[in-house]
Amino acid sequence: MDELINKPGVYGCVFADHQGLCLGVKGKASTESAGIIGAIAEQAAKLEPKSKMPIIYLENDNRSCAIHRTGTVTGAIFKNVHS
Repeated sequence: MDELINKPGVYGCVFADHQGLCLGVKGKASTESAGIIGAIAEQAAKLEPKSKMPIIYLENDNRSCAIHRTGTVTGAIFKNVHS
């Protein structure tokens, strides 16, 4: 997490287990977001169940969030878009 938070533009990251419980958080991310991040990854995987776990990318004018599950851990990285 320390390595991620020090990358340009990254302002937060959160990791959750397979049940959506927060495993760790850094920066301006919230422990309360762990459950929804896990749920988003799980629902997105149902779109193509025979494929690898997808990377979900959410973006607005200023910020982005990349969500990815590997094994039983789901991570989300929050960035400023124009960094």
